[in-house]
Amino acid sequence: MSLRTIKKAPIVRLPPKSNFEIFFSRMSQVATIVVGLVTFIFALKMGEYILAPIFLGIVIGLMLGPVATKLEYKGVRPGLSAFLVVMLFIIVVSLFALAVAAPLSYWIERLPQIWVDLQRQLADLKGPFEALKGMRGQLREITGGDGLAVSVDEGMGVESIAMLAPSLIGQILLFFASLYFFVATRHETRATVLSLCFSRRLRWRVAHIFRDVEHVISKYLLSITIINILEGLAVGIALYLIGIPSAPLWGAIAILTNFVVFIGPAVMVVILFAIGLTEFDSLGGSMIPVLVYLAINTIEAQFVTPMVIGRTMTLNPFTVLLSLAFWIWLWGALGGFIAVPALLIVYAIIRNIIPVADWQADGRAL
Repeated sequence: MSLRTIKKAPIVRLPPKSNFEIFFSRMSQVATIVVGLVTFIFALKMGEYILAPIFLGIVIGLMLGPVATKLEYKGVRPGLSAFLVVMLFIIVVSLFALAVAAPLSYWIERLPQIWVDLQRQLADLKGPFEALKGMRGQLREITGGDGLAVSVDEGMGVESIAMLAPSLIGQILLFFASLYFFVATRHETRATVLSLCFSRRLRWRVAHIFRDVEHVISKYLLSITIINILEGLAVGIALYLIGIPSAPLWGAIAILTNFVVFIGPAVMVVILFAIGLTEFDSLGGSMIPVLVYLAINTIEAQFVTPMVIGRTMTLNPFTVLLSLAFWIWLWGALGGFIAVPALLIVYAIIRNIIPVADWQADGRAL
């Protein structure tokens, strides 16, 4: 067969896609991404028992990583440095718990008396409550209901504690195991992830993501911890000067609540308002502890924190609020603590994926 008899296969040119086809192609991609996100969120919600303590251990490990690194520079092996870091964390938490245990138990015993005092102090608001009762009566007449019967089982509290104790102990053990192994193997984990990158440019970006995440999280948490401790000391001293009993306890609670932005200070305001109602004879006087706390918190939020953390940690407040709402809905109080670190991790990843974007614009220091 001669070469002339060989015919080339005809070139088939497909007609260009219509706008309708392009639209549905892109919508299918968007639908795939949405389904993936929903599945991921559902997995986080269902895996709360295991994932929440692990994620908390990673966040605390990122915070204490620089401490372990300094120990390793002095010749300490990574396994031993991780053990020392975990023991340091346990000692600090134990000392904090011992410091607040006695005054907290005293106020827990006083809860019935506090409730009586609150009822007496809130007697001035009897008019609005009577109006609410009238509205409830009218609503009952409209719906034709006779109210709800509420029964309380006296053994419910003890049984609930007995059922929750093994779960809580398991989560605590999982948290400390995650904290130890993350700190001890952080270098090996980074090297393993980088070895999976198939190009030099991808390895460079992943390495920068690791570096930025460690730097941002450790700087934020260490700085916020120091700031919160100083604010708690200031709150405790100020409350002591105005005659509030157990002032160190409220200062310690202020330290803890300030880790949860927005919601933490609001909870502290409610607590101090209740304490003020029990210690002062008027509603105006009960606002004194609240005003003292708000003054200190405002100075911290508007001047101290921006000065210490600076513009490198600047995030949009609305983004912070969305992250806080999402993680609290997902994992409760624990989610409130990790909301901002999780947002900072996402911020560090996006900044390296899209380095030209100005992700710090129109924000505020946390």
